[in-house]
Amino acid sequence: MTLLAQADDGPSCYGRLTNEWVCWDYVVDYRPEIVEATTQHVAITIASVLFGLALSFPLALLARRLPRLESTVLGVSTGLYTVPSLALFPLLVPFTGLSATTVVIGLGLYALTVLVRAILEGLRAVPEDVRESARGLGYGDGRLLLRVELPLAVPVVMAGLRVATVSTVALTTVGSLVAYGGLGNLIAEGVQSNFRAQLLTAAVLCVVLAVLLDVVIVLAQRVLTPWTRTAG
Repeated sequence: MTLLAQADDGPSCYGRLTNEWVCWDYVVDYRPEIVEATTQHVAITIASVLFGLALSFPLALLARRLPRLESTVLGVSTGLYTVPSLALFPLLVPFTGLSATTVVIGLGLYALTVLVRAILEGLRAVPEDVRESARGLGYGDGRLLLRVELPLAVPVVMAGLRVATVSTVALTTVGSLVAYGGLGNLIAEGVQSNFRAQLLTAAVLCVVLAVLLDVVIVLAQRVLTPWTRTAG
């Protein structure tokens, strides 16, 4: 998309002679493109966070069961975040191609930095006397984890999930490097063509998405931890 090339037929805030930052006409005229970019942004963000969770859970359990590997697991997961996307995405392209999968894998790896530590700290926050009581009731390791430890670890895990999700919303824009950046595609095009309305609209929508997803996670936490509402 480039700045509108045709002459203005009437008053407008974008066109050959005008290029305003706030422009509702742009939102109306380019609604299909905005909706498509927003939908792609949400899908990539959610898929990336879920992929990060799927990887971080076994890694956190491994670090917890084998303390000698904890520093290695945390070091690797943190180190991945230091790899620039300009280097990570090209490394993935030979295996995944120029596709949304490239972005999802890359962002999922970045999310490990927060999620692995959050899950590990959440499990550690479970009081030892609660574990002993559960074992006294005949709970095995698997049942203890699923029925006691994970539910009590939810608040800490959700706090990490909120940080990971909000940061992933921002990082998804980098997917424009492989043409799968959601709103990042609009931002990149807006910068290249100096299309102010497009640039500002996409940036604002990124912030709105981050806030909405954060609210959804907070509500999910309230549903998963009804005892906290009762205590309150």
